[in-house]
Formats: sequence, C-alpha cells, structure tokens
Amino acid sequence: MPASLATVNALLKEIYQGSLREQLQSEVIGYKRIESTNRGVSQDVGGKYVTFPLRVRRNHGQGYRQENEQLPAAGQQGYASVRIPLKYGYGRVRLTGQLMKLAETNPQSFANAMEKEMDGLKDDTAKDCARIFYGNATGQLAVVTADGANTVTVSNIQYLELDMMIDVITPGTGAVKFSNRKITAIVPGTFPAGTVTYDGADGTAVANDVIVRTGSGTVSAGVFREPNGLGSIIASTGALYNVDPATEPKWASIIDTNGGSNRSLTEEMWIKACDNTRINGGKVSVIFASLGVRRAYFSLLKAQRQFVKAQTFEGGFQGLAFAAGGGDIPVVEDVDCPPNTSYGLQESNFTVYREAEWEFADDDNSVLKWVTDFDAWEAILRRYWELGIDRRNSHFKVGDITET
Repeated sequence: MPASLATVNALLKEIYQGSLREQLQSEVIGYKRIESTNRGVSQDVGGKYVTFPLRVRRNHGQGYRQENEQLPAAGQQGYASVRIPLKYGYGRVRLTGQLMKLAETNPQSFANAMEKEMDGLKDDTAKDCARIFYGNATGQLAVVTADGANTVTVSNIQYLELDMMIDVITPGTGAVKFSNRKITAIVPGTFPAGTVTYDGADGTAVANDVIVRTGSGTVSAGVFREPNGLGSIIASTGALYNVDPATEPKWASIIDTNGGSNRSLTEEMWIKACDNTRINGGKVSVIFASLGVRRAYFSLLKAQRQFVKAQTFEGGFQGLAFAAGGGDIPVVEDVDCPPNTSYGLQESNFTVYREAEWEFADDDNSVLKWVTDFDAWEAILRRYWELGIDRRNSHFKVGDITET
C-alpha cells in the first residue's frame, strides 16, 4: 500500500499564514461623524443628568396703538428645561487561564487570544453604537411579523447576527415573551425581511413584538435602557428629555412619511423638508440615507442628466451633492441607516454626553478580574453616555422611499 496524505496525517504540520482575515462589516458613519466633531462631545455631566434651558416661546407683549390708548399687556419669554440622563453600556469578555497562557505566540495561535478578544470587543461596541445612532432607545433590533417553531419572521434582519443573545418582548410595556435565546441561523427573505432561528425552548411571539439584546429592552412604559438615536430624536411626537411637543410645539422635528407605503424619491421631498427646517430656524448640514435611498437619488440625478460624481465636503464628508438653501448638502450613505429612510441633520445641535470613552473597568487598578473558583479571568468594558440635542426642530426625516 503506497504512502498517502492520509497515512502520514500525524506527521503533517498546520501552517498559520499571517493574521486573521476580517469577515464582518464594521463601518461606523453617522455616529462617528457626530462624535468626532469637537463640538459634538461633552464630558460635563452630573451624577444624575445633564440639564439646560430651552427658549420655546416669544414675548408677545407688543402691538400698536393710537394716541393716548392703553399700551399692550406685558408678556414674557417661554422656557422649558431639558434633562438628559446618562445610559450605561457594557461589554464583557471571559478567558480561561489555559487560553491566556497557551495562546500567546504564533506557533500556538493566529493571534494573541486575550488581545484579540479585548480589541474585538471594543470594535463590536463601536459598531453597536452605529446601530443605536439610528435607534429609538427601546433596544429594538427587529420587529416580528410571524411566529414559527423556534423561529420568528421579522421585517428587517439588518441588525441581527449569529450568536446574538436575544429576548422577544412586547413593545411599549417591555413584557418579556421569551428570553436568553441564541440566534443560530438567519435566512434572508424579500429584502429586508428574513427568518431567524433560535435555540432553547420554543417561544410564542405575535406580530409587532420586538427582538432586543437579552436584558436590554424597555424597562416599563417610557423607561428605556439604551441611549436615544435618530428614531426617537427626529420625531414630531413623544416626549424627549422631559420636553413634550404636545405642550411645546417647537420641540418637534419635520417628518415626511407615507404611512408605511413606499413612494419614489423626488428632489422636492428633500427641498420641502430643508425649507421647513429653515422656517424653524435651522439649516441642514448633512443628509444621511440608506444605501438603497442613496441609489435612488443617484438614479434621479442620472435621469435628469445632472452631475453625479461624489464630492468631498467640509469636515471630510464624501457624498453626492444636494442643492438647497443656497449651498450644497452632502448626501451620505450609511449601511446602518434603516431601509427606505433619510435624515437631514443640523449637526451643530448634537452632543454626545459621556462620562468617559469606552474603557475597561479598572477601579481596583486591574483590568482583568479573577472569576472566583475558576481558572478564568474577566474584563468589563463600560461607558456611561447619551446622545443629546439642544434643538429638535432643525432636523428632518423623509421616509417610505422606494429603494433602487
């Protein structure tokens, strides 16, 4: 019998060639832009919340009179008080002693396991911030449309990944339907919908239930664990930071949607939204759009035989130009922007309030903590932060756009 690879298998060596090959999408566009501006970050936070006043009403004690008529009654300015509490984000990594000791050099591993796990966790939390930037503070990752045996069909699989630990909850109340399930498979359907398979006992979900990271969902009606994102900030209804547009109408964004029914994008949609923010005293500095909406805008320009080459704008933005209000506004595609959606922002109104940047807890002067009774060690990444604005009516959302 001749020698073969099978017969000498025990003698063969495995050659580790180079470093790890990244397979994950890790872009952070919109959130990074807000955070990277000097005016966009504040560490001036209190123990309870950040607070500042808003001017929301004018003094209307004015008018015109004839000679010797009584003067107008005195009026006053109207104010509201914003309160922005911080939210508390965490990441956690656990390593066995054997892994730490036996996987430190190239002959034993592709990369130092501890270093890769800790650096990878930093990247993962940054990517999750990109998702939160477009979220609504509820922790919502996807909305259920149908239930099955150890599966749920959802309207959008954009923010779901394998090995995520998830809960399915009732929106609004936060009541948990079933908890602590691992996503084991994701099967795309008609874009952007799909079917998600999870492990453990089968749970019962109904349409409009939502998927959240385990433990990160709504606490109770109106009480949320995650920071606010554009989904809750750029809105015309609902209280934000203790101010409700139902009582203070100036605390409302410009919203142009179509009841969930998609329509073709026109330049007039964005022009009107920019005009309305201008009427409110704002000036849009960027439009963030989903990839499909960016393609729709590109197709619109081509159809009108307009210049469609991407441009570089102030602050490093690259994107297609949209002309409104006497200047070009960059239209920037973001892979994390929800489908069929665009947001026009006046960036100077945004601030990332944070106690510190993402950091590993070392209050006891040690990043690695021994896991009692185990040959294992843990590290906890944490950040106390919130995304805030000081003016809600200088931004717009144009949604329900047909993607191309």
